[in-house]
Amino acid sequence: MKLDILALGAHPDDVELGCGGTIAKEIANGKKVGGIIDLTQGELGTRGTAETRFTEASNAAKILGVAVRDNLGFADGFFVNDKTHQLEVIKMIRKYQPEIILCNAFDDRHIDHGKGSKLVSDACFLSGLIKIETKDDQGTLQAPWRPKQVYHYIQWKNLEPDFVVDISSVIDIKMESVLAYKTQFYDPDSKAPVTPISSKNFTDSVTYRAQDLGRLVGVAYAEGFNVERLPAVGSLFDLK
Repeated sequence: MKLDILALGAHPDDVELGCGGTIAKEIANGKKVGGIIDLTQGELGTRGTAETRFTEASNAAKILGVAVRDNLGFADGFFVNDKTHQLEVIKMIRKYQPEIILCNAFDDRHIDHGKGSKLVSDACFLSGLIKIETKDDQGTLQAPWRPKQVYHYIQWKNLEPDFVVDISSVIDIKMESVLAYKTQFYDPDSKAPVTPISSKNFTDSVTYRAQDLGRLVGVAYAEGFNVERLPAVGSLFDLK
């Protein structure tokens, strides 16, 4: 399955929080955003379990309209950026051959986010090297593939974006996909321990960050991204 965009996150819900609106918008625009790859099951999360996260992730994927969601089963909190983990990510990149990769923030509160960011970025480069051999699930040798762009979505920290995407038309879809993670976010009736992301303030912040980024560019809502290399445009009129 050849995809235009492949989104990866260290945990289920990373993608929805960071770039759910962008995914929903590109799907509406006819792009093949057929895949979300979760690196871990989020099994160390204080609230919920790996099983509830799996169900929530499946529901969120349906809301966004993505065709495929995979989980690599890396150890939550303890995965590392080494050859073994890189090869597993490379297999996914070569399987779906995306033009664009969306992945975790460069730097963030959760240690897995920065690790996941570097792991995916390194795997994108290595995936293009012909002498690295990988095989698909049927044992067939995979062709090298390097995405044209790697963009990092913004998470807990208020990093300054290099560009933003107008998600005004799909903000409701984004928030619905986020709130599909019922065990993780604000629930006044929940008896589970309170966490930094279970407060109403955090849930509200997803919306007001999108509003603030939108305000800066003259739209209602936006999501921000960081780049690994300078973006180029064909004309000054490509900029909005």
